[in-house]
Amino acid sequence: MRSAEIYRSIILNHKANNQIISRIRLNAAKITFSIFLVANTILDLIKRNVWATIFFIISIISFLIVVSFFRPVPSNLNSSSAVIVKIPSGTNFQKISDSLSQKGLIDNRTLFRLMGVLSGKDQKIQSGLYKIPHELSTWQILNYLTNGNNITVKVTLPEGISAHKIAGILQETVEIDSAKFMSLVNDSGFAHSLGVKADCLEGYLIPETYYFGWKMPEEEIIKFLVNKTLRLFDADSVQQQLAQLNMPVNKILTLASIIEGEVQVDSERALVSSVYHNRLDRGWLLQADPTIQYILPDGPRRLTYRDLEIDSPYNTYKYPGLPPTPINNPGEKSIFAALYPAETRYIYFVATGDGGHRFSRTASEHAYWKRKFDQVRREVRLEERRKRRNSNGAPQ
Repeated sequence: MRSAEIYRSIILNHKANNQIISRIRLNAAKITFSIFLVANTILDLIKRNVWATIFFIISIISFLIVVSFFRPVPSNLNSSSAVIVKIPSGTNFQKISDSLSQKGLIDNRTLFRLMGVLSGKDQKIQSGLYKIPHELSTWQILNYLTNGNNITVKVTLPEGISAHKIAGILQETVEIDSAKFMSLVNDSGFAHSLGVKADCLEGYLIPETYYFGWKMPEEEIIKFLVNKTLRLFDADSVQQQLAQLNMPVNKILTLASIIEGEVQVDSERALVSSVYHNRLDRGWLLQADPTIQYILPDGPRRLTYRDLEIDSPYNTYKYPGLPPTPINNPGEKSIFAALYPAETRYIYFVATGDGGHRFSRTASEHAYWKRKFDQVRREVRLEERRKRRNSNGAPQ
């Protein structure tokens, strides 16, 4: 019984194998016959009409190109092997192909250009910054460049930076038009359209680390920064605090910009804010050095008594209250320090020479700490002179 089953199994397997072999032979015969027919057709066309042959070949190439463009980009691309390619505005197709070839992304520039011309993609490549994986085929690269797959660029804007310097950083990193950027910053109509109740956007461009698209429109960048700033004031608790302080957003940002210019130690922001709030409540002059630095054509530098006499609405040594506009773009910490000052009776502060400050409630206490700071400043100047003499080879 066992032997009969084995024999039957061998017979069945043998028949199945014969069927598979037969199908393979039949398919091979069909493929061979198809190749023979195509070859005969081409030869016949060559004999009858050369132009028909050329048209036939071009049709096949075009069909292959079209099919290749509908091939999806692989989803499992190895980004670590990608190459950064920058295509400036106005770059012609030949230079693009040369650049891709130099970076080892395409092997045949002629084929790449032929594909671009036949498909019309050579006119549709967008300028930008691209991160192109090595795994892409030549066909996929061409399609990749026409879909505008721009990568983002990391941009760090330091706290307390001016709008003018922001424009310079963005021009260098993502190639915006810095003149257009500043024109928009100073456009009162544009500012009002963004919901800003001020004629200038200085102070509303909150600094941080961002990722912007290469050649991102100036309007979009400004709108993004302004919206991020205004969102800080959306909370009900913040609105209640503004009402309690009786200060609109623009004045808070102006005060925050002065705090940003004064403070290097985070823990002192609320203390410096309390000094300025106390002075504003008393109607005193703020006497804030950063506002003087703002109006100096050759600043920042060490201030002189003559600088304190400059006639400007930004001179808080001459005019009481806050200056007309923010003097820089403060960070979030300074904005909240301006909103929520520490509860103190301090009305003076003076630098200690190490980045910090001494805070005082009386003029006599302030004078004491000021003498201490002047002593530190004299010692620093003497040390600088000794170093200069030594560097010039003078005897000690």
